[in-house]
Amino acid sequence: IMQQGDDLEDDFVIDDDLVALSGEEDAGLEGGFFSDDEKEGAVSGDEDVAQSPADDAVTMKRRKRREKEKERKVRKRKLVQSVDVVEHSITAQPPGTLSDYLSSIQAKCFSKLSPIELDDMRIPETSIADTTAWTGPRTLDQLVEFIIKVIPTLHIRLSQKSKNNGSPTLLFITGAALRVADVTRVLKEKKLRGEKGGEVAKLFAKHFKLVEHVAYLKRTKVGAAVGTPGRVGKLLCDTDALTVSALSHIILDVTYQDSKKRSLLDIPETRDEVFKTVLGGPQVQKAIKEGKIQVVLF
Repeated sequence: IMQQGDDLEDDFVIDDDLVALSGEEDAGLEGGFFSDDEKEGAVSGDEDVAQSPADDAVTMKRRKRREKEKERKVRKRKLVQSVDVVEHSITAQPPGTLSDYLSSIQAKCFSKLSPIELDDMRIPETSIADTTAWTGPRTLDQLVEFIIKVIPTLHIRLSQKSKNNGSPTLLFITGAALRVADVTRVLKEKKLRGEKGGEVAKLFAKHFKLVEHVAYLKRTKVGAAVGTPGRVGKLLCDTDALTVSALSHIILDVTYQDSKKRSLLDIPETRDEVFKTVLGGPQVQKAIKEGKIQVVLF
């Protein structure tokens, strides 16, 4: 792989805590400014006062509503975090097979192109990381070990700080906003990055406007960026805030499935965004063909 060492600072120490794009976001995803205990206390404090039967009925309705809301949030969280581990996942195949697989998916996105045009856009075997040595499950609890053992170059680069703002060495592409938050927490582990490693950016449209991400990236040294293909693609193609000057790896979160058993490349919208605006972005496509960026299927 052609390395871009000039884009990274030379002195680094292996290890630590990454700062996510927004500390408030996790609270927003969980819902509300008060904890469940505080909400309970706010109502129970009134229960010492004598209440009429009508008041009792209202209180019971409120309790049931709160309980249902809690259950709904727990179910939603479990659905987002659930992953079906496929024993014979395509991700475990050698680069040549993966190149054919990605080419077949790419053809679905560009159905009007000729075979020659499609071949010109093909991600070459040499630009796909060989991860066949990894025999464990491709789940978030294994992501850190996966990177350390199978992509050691990326591990080293994540411990270095980029010299330029908005220039990550890793783009992790996944299909859901809550999944972005989960992956970000994992990539913040000290074991993965050093004391001088850059921040981890969360890039999705659910809670943040595009202009907010542009402003953040232009003032921040980012080591890794985790995002949905729609938002990452817009930042790559429509702004100059997210650059590829230090980018060495793009991880596609293909093993993860949503509640409907669909992966990142199964959903037409996210599949198109991946191939048209992320991997198909002019700068990324050029760097992939030149061997400067490796595509990783996780």
